[in-house]
Amino acid sequence: MPAIDLPSGTVHYRVTGPGTPAAPPVVFVHAFLLNGAVWSDVADLLAEKGVRSYAPDWPLGAHQAPMHADADQSPRGVARQILAFLEALDLHDVTLVGSDTGGALVQFLLDTDPSRVGRVVLTNCDAFDTFPPFPFSIIFRLLKGSRRMKANLLPMRNRIFRHSPLGFGLLAGSLDADMTRSWIEPALTQPEIRRDAVRFLRAADPRELLDVSTRLKNYRGQVRILWGMADRSFKPALGRRLQQAFNDAEFVEVPGAKTLVQIDAPHTLADQIADASLPMH
Repeated sequence: MPAIDLPSGTVHYRVTGPGTPAAPPVVFVHAFLLNGAVWSDVADLLAEKGVRSYAPDWPLGAHQAPMHADADQSPRGVARQILAFLEALDLHDVTLVGSDTGGALVQFLLDTDPSRVGRVVLTNCDAFDTFPPFPFSIIFRLLKGSRRMKANLLPMRNRIFRHSPLGFGLLAGSLDADMTRSWIEPALTQPEIRRDAVRFLRAADPRELLDVSTRLKNYRGQVRILWGMADRSFKPALGRRLQQAFNDAEFVEVPGAKTLVQIDAPHTLADQIADASLPMH
């Protein structure tokens, strides 16, 4: 897996698709305690359509290399790290795709510097002062400390527990055991990774995301919101409200999908991303 050194630290990423694509590049932003592998099915489908995509492991607890000790791990700080990634790879007119926590980070990025972003696709994600929603608001409180995080993640080594509603079972209808194991191992085995994750959780403030929402209308690019309608945490009403926060956003219902639309409905998401990137097709 390639890696790139940014001012905040080393970021590993997956790149899929043709070297000379006909469409603008796609960059994915995943959720807390997930990594870029969650986008693999969508990335492969986009590659078949001639779209090149990048799926970094952002420093949200499942990344491979710890950030520098002085890295800004606040949501806006991680958004700046995403911007640094775009700059380092000289990516322009990017289709930025965010899910769950990653959707909040996309909003922080748009509020910071949208100059390299051509369009946005959001799936079920944090918005306004829902950062995070119940029951993740309780779960995240149990992880706000290195020892507490390790203790509470240890039971997740058991696949049945990991895929239950007490683990990742709320997020998607079908989960790959090896992939979900890769989400928890870095924080379990590396204290510095837990440090990065805990710093993010402690810095995440719903009031800041609510403040960002008041300026989303300033973004003039195309926005498409795909919402898994079977999500019991990020409910459809939140997605509709987020649609209204933007100047011009389209809302697409995805029946039967939970939070991780990229897992539950990869073909739908890939089609929508490609359509947003190349409307003439």
